[in-house]
Formats: sequence, structure tokens, C-alpha cells
Amino acid sequence: MIRQDVDMTTQVSNQAGTGKANIGKILIAVVLTLVVGAFFYFDLGRFLTLTALKENRDSLLAFTDANFSVAVAIFIGTYVLVAGLSLPGAVILTLAGGFVFGAGLATVFINVGATTGATLAFLAARYVLRDTVEHKFGARLGSFQEGFAKNAFSYLLTLRLIPLFPFFVVNLVSGLTRVNVGTYIAATALGIIPGSFVYAYAGRQLGTINSLREIASPSVVGAFVLLGLLALLPVAYKKLSAKTA
Repeated sequence: MIRQDVDMTTQVSNQAGTGKANIGKILIAVVLTLVVGAFFYFDLGRFLTLTALKENRDSLLAFTDANFSVAVAIFIGTYVLVAGLSLPGAVILTLAGGFVFGAGLATVFINVGATTGATLAFLAARYVLRDTVEHKFGARLGSFQEGFAKNAFSYLLTLRLIPLFPFFVVNLVSGLTRVNVGTYIAATALGIIPGSFVYAYAGRQLGTINSLREIASPSVVGAFVLLGLLALLPVAYKKLSAKTA
């Protein structure tokens, strides 16, 4: 009888904990939806275009010169929001950073903002969606989860280096895997350096840029692809070693 009471109490506690967790997930999803909806409703994306950047370049330079620390804080904070909420405009922010801070400093500030935002998106996806996805597709995802977890750093580094994979998609999909948070942060921080520097450097020549396609030329994309493939060499080596052993 006592054991039954204990079991019932434990069951009720677990149900209560699950209920609170579900409420938390719903609240987070609602807040994120409202913020993203507000971004598009008020057309805030108009400030994150190449045209807007060119029109306001003198004002941006003047403000940065007079309020450097504030400008850095605003820049990093905006990058966190854009990356964390998967909003459009990261490329324009990168160009703006290169224009006002210089390629070197901008790359550092971009790395801090983008990595922080990506980690927040990763954690949100993991908290809100992973349990549901694993519950529905757990049997099908088992081998994928295991393989990804074993070579997470190389896989993530490749996805970050190759610009063919949208930044926000990698954030969200990674959150559905079992990759360690530390590994995710390290691969993200390292993998976005080349692309950040290329776009930040291009931002120094803002007046000569008429289209974002001019920056992402086939030769530049090809170089990123090669870097991404190099990151997969350790994985290929492991598999070959396992077959020959």
C-alpha cells in the first residue's frame, strides 16, 4: 500500500513537471513567433538592406567615431538578435561591421554576436522541438544521431565553412541532434571566421558594391567549399581506418 502511494506520488510529480515543461516550451514558441512577426509587420528589414547601408554610411561612421563602445555594443546586440531569431540581414550587418570597424575588429565582433545568437537558436530548438522530433522519428533518427554525435565537430565545421548551407538552418537542425553544446559553440566560432572576414573586408569597399552577388563570386564560394571538404578529412580517415582494421 505504501509502495503504491509512493508510485502514485512520483507519477503525479512527473506529470506536473512535464506539464510545466510543456507550458515553458509553448511560452518560448509564442514569444519567438511574436518577435519575428513584429519584425516583418513593422518592416524592420528595410534597415538591413544594401541600399539603406549605403545611404546611411556617413551617419554610421560619425556615430561610431563619437561613440565607439556604444556602437560595438549595439552592433553585437543586433547581431545576436538577427542570428538568434533567424532573421534576414546578417550579411548586411557583416558588411556594415567591416565598413565602420575595419575587417579585423569586425570579424571579432561578428564572431561574438553570431556565435552567441546561433547558440541561443540552437538551445531554443533543442528545448522546444527535440523531444517531439525524437518521439515521432526516434527509430529513424537513431543511426543519424549516433553518427553525427561521433563526428560532430567536423560535420559542423564543414556546414559552417560552406555558405551553401543557410546559417539559421544549421542552427535549428543542430539543436535537434545530440551534439554537445561546447562542441557546437567551438565549431561555429571557428567555422564562421573565413566567411565573416571576406564579407567584412568587402564592407571596406562599400561604395563599389552594387550587389551581394559581387561578393559571393564562384571563386570565393569554391574556396569555402574546399575548406569545408578539408574539415571532413578526419571523418574520412576514421572510416577508412575502421575498414582496414
